[in-house]
Amino acid sequence: MHIVSTTTLKLFYQKYPEAESSLRGWNKIAKSAKWQNILEVRQAFNSADPVGELTVFNIQGNKYRLITYIDYQSKKIFIRNIITHTEYDTDKWKNDPWFK
Repeated sequence: MHIVSTTTLKLFYQKYPEAESSLRGWNKIAKSAKWQNILEVRQAFNSADPVGELTVFNIQGNKYRLITYIDYQSKKIFIRNIITHTEYDTDKWKNDPWFK
């Protein structure tokens, strides 16, 4: 899969250094994947959840949430946001125009 905006990952783990190894691990697995649907995503990340049109990954034992849009046909993952679990619970991230 082609990951759009790995800069977002880097900026996040610069702010939260404890998330770096988990995000790098996610990135490595996702880059080499050729997922065709959420079931295949869950084979690699069993805690991945579809939420509307987005896919949410738990990072570092659910401490952080990686919010993505996966275009299975074009094999692209668009990183929409990375937030703390507390921020996730506020549901403000659902204001993303890609959330449907």
